[in-house]
Amino acid sequence: MKPLNNYFLKRIVIFSFVFLWGCLCSLNAHADHGSQDKGKKDKKLRRVLNENNVEAIDVVSPPSEAMFDLGQALFFDPILSGNRDTACSTCHFPHTGTGDLLSLGVGTGTPTPGRISIFREKGENREFIPRNAPELFNKGSVLWTSQFWDSRVAEQYGSITSPAGDDLPEGLTTPLAVQAMFPVTSDAEMRGSLEDYLAGHNEIANPAFDGDFPAIWNALMVRLSGIDGYANEEDGMFAKAFGAGDFNRFGFEEAATALAAFEASAFGYGDSPFDEYLKGDNAALTPAQKRGALLFYGKMQCSQCHSGTLLTDQQHYNIAVPQFGPGKDPASGLDLGRFAVTDLEEDRFRFRVPGLRNVVRTAPYMHNGAYFSLEDAVKHHLDARSSLLNYAPEEKLIQDELIGTYIDSPAVIAALIESVDIEKIKKYKEKDLNDLMEFLDSLTIPDFDVRMDFAIPSSVPSGLPIDQFGDGN
Repeated sequence: MKPLNNYFLKRIVIFSFVFLWGCLCSLNAHADHGSQDKGKKDKKLRRVLNENNVEAIDVVSPPSEAMFDLGQALFFDPILSGNRDTACSTCHFPHTGTGDLLSLGVGTGTPTPGRISIFREKGENREFIPRNAPELFNKGSVLWTSQFWDSRVAEQYGSITSPAGDDLPEGLTTPLAVQAMFPVTSDAEMRGSLEDYLAGHNEIANPAFDGDFPAIWNALMVRLSGIDGYANEEDGMFAKAFGAGDFNRFGFEEAATALAAFEASAFGYGDSPFDEYLKGDNAALTPAQKRGALLFYGKMQCSQCHSGTLLTDQQHYNIAVPQFGPGKDPASGLDLGRFAVTDLEEDRFRFRVPGLRNVVRTAPYMHNGAYFSLEDAVKHHLDARSSLLNYAPEEKLIQDELIGTYIDSPAVIAALIESVDIEKIKKYKEKDLNDLMEFLDSLTIPDFDVRMDFAIPSSVPSGLPIDQFGDGN
């Protein structure tokens, strides 16, 4: 076995830190169960939760075994990427909180395939994926009406809008299923580049398909049709999930439907201590967690945006997050967030509020992973202006290549601060912050790693290797 270089050691240390921090939080959180409040605090907290319309989250009914197996295979199979080197799991690996522990991920075209994103090297002349890989927990809830950091997939009045417009196939019934249609069309994430096409090994990156979503989806189905495990008319995985018959009747919408079914089942849980408390178990939360919950819904003002059962109002806000990375706007190098979807000036720098289930395991935080520490992310919310003005990328970012891309332009910083949507929380004690962190820990499901193990298959029908946690040596 080769010794790990500093690149990988750095990432292993970070992953270990996050894992141990989560474990220690859980141990500390349960240490004072013996001194449970005898009712006064519970009465107050339950009144507050009721006033905020917070209920235990719904857990979707499990799909058929055949549907789960198909979605699981597609989620982990690099065959869906143009270069056959990137799977959904590359950036949404179960044990890394269904993210990848990177601020900005490393997608296709890597010289180190077969590894999840945090252990990859970025390919020559490749860009980082412009936004942080969002976590996938409980996205199958019927309450979710939008997907992506800018909600470019959204359900409204019974219909779902998406970047594909009228080209979106029929039969996709949830925002989660619609979302699954698009990572395969992204050049940086999964599709690949013109150079890959010219090299003769990536028909999905054909420039004739640029901007043509149906052509990309059709090309992927042609590729899958050559794999017996997926395409056999009697016992292929599609036939088992959707009914036997000619594989050519399937479109990528069936693949997306299966992907969404797997994600909703494998990453949808409703038994965190907080959810158990919402079901009526007063002993599910410790006194510190209850104090933290009252702060969350009280003077810390977290629930103004992280509201309701999902712990997000699914709206978009500018919270003055530092800008770095390749950006989404070619002209400025900035990521203007929701503005790119609506073209409304008031939406500049606004991003959708994320949910918080299992938040202690989903580092780093913000739309671009600006903060690796959850406490730093919380402190940013409490005083966004000061946090932005004092942001030190060399201290906060674990990816050295991103440090030099930090935009410290006074004009950009002023624009972020001028339109910031959250107010400074002026008075709080260190004990308040500690209690708030304890409450956030109560959003973590028990047996986290055991459950995440269950989500990972042993192999996929293409025969390609499943991404490994580590350097693969």
